[in-house]
Amino acid sequence: VSGAADAGAQVQHAVTSPVMMSRRDPWVNMLRTTVATLAAGVGGADSVTVLPFDHAIGLPDAFARRIARNTSTILIEESHLARVIDPAGGSWYVEKLTDELAHAAWEFFRTVERDGGQAAVLRSGRLRTDLATTWAERSKKLAKRREPITGVSEFPLLAEKPVEREPAPEPPSGGLPRVRRDEAYEELRARSDAHLAATGSRPRIYLATLGPAAAYTARAGFAANLFQAGGIEPVTEGGFEESGATEAVLCSSDALYAEQAEQAAGSLKAAGARHVVLAGRGEFAGVDSYVFAGCDAVAVLSETLDRMGVS
Repeated sequence: VSGAADAGAQVQHAVTSPVMMSRRDPWVNMLRTTVATLAAGVGGADSVTVLPFDHAIGLPDAFARRIARNTSTILIEESHLARVIDPAGGSWYVEKLTDELAHAAWEFFRTVERDGGQAAVLRSGRLRTDLATTWAERSKKLAKRREPITGVSEFPLLAEKPVEREPAPEPPSGGLPRVRRDEAYEELRARSDAHLAATGSRPRIYLATLGPAAAYTARAGFAANLFQAGGIEPVTEGGFEESGATEAVLCSSDALYAEQAEQAAGSLKAAGARHVVLAGRGEFAGVDSYVFAGCDAVAVLSETLDRMGVS
C-alpha cells in the first residue's frame, strides 16, 4: 500500500488506549482492556500491550501487572483468539467498517505527506489543532453522557475507597494534547473529596419522591446516578429538614408532576430548600431547574457544586 519496493505485510503492535482508563472505579478498566485486546486481535494485531487497570492512577502494582499479562493469555489460550486467521472474516458490517477506516486513515496519511511529513505537521501545530477540535466534540458527548463511562458518569460508587498508587513519571507527549475520558468528572469528584476532607461529609441533595414507587423509581434512580457522578450524595430517608441538604430534586411521573409539582416545590422552599430541581421536563412554578436524559451533566453538576459552596 505504501509503495515501498518489496514491502512485506506489516507487523502490527497494538497498545490498549490510556484515554479510556478511569481513575474512579479502576477495576472496570480490566473489562475495558479485555474488550480492547479482543478488538486488537480481531483487527489483526500481531502483539498487544495490555495496560494495567491502575495505569491512570500511578505506578501499577504486582497484581495489576499480573492481571494485564493474563488478559491476553486468556484470550489466546482459552478463547483461542490466535487460532483463527481472520476472526471477523465474512462479517459484512465489520468488513465495511474496516474498509471505511482504512480509506479514512490513508487519506489522513496523504494529507500529512502533502503538508511536508509528520515532523512538519507537528511543528506547525496543525495536528494539535485537529485533535483539539475532535476532542471538543467528543467532550460534548461525554458531558451529556451520550458516551457513558461506567463507574464515573454512570453508576458511580461514592463510598468506594480510592485506589492509591505511587506517582508515575509523565510520559513524553510529543507536543500533542493528552486527554482522558473521565477528566471533567474527575474534577467534580475532586471538589467533592476536598469538601469531605474539610467538613467530614459530602455535599448532599434530597430526593423528594411523589406518589407510589412505580411513579418515582425510574426518575429517582436517574437523579441519584446523575448527582453521584459529581460527588453529590443523594438522600432519600426522612424529610428535607433532616437530610442535611440545601437543595432538592422532585422525582415522579409526568402525570403526578402536573398535579403536585408546584405545591411540592413550594413546600420544599418553605422547608429551607434554596434550589429545587425537577427530574424531567416541563415548566412549573417554584422549580428552579430541570435535569433529564441528554442534559449537560457536567454543567449541571458544576453549577450545583458552585451553589453549594463546594470549591
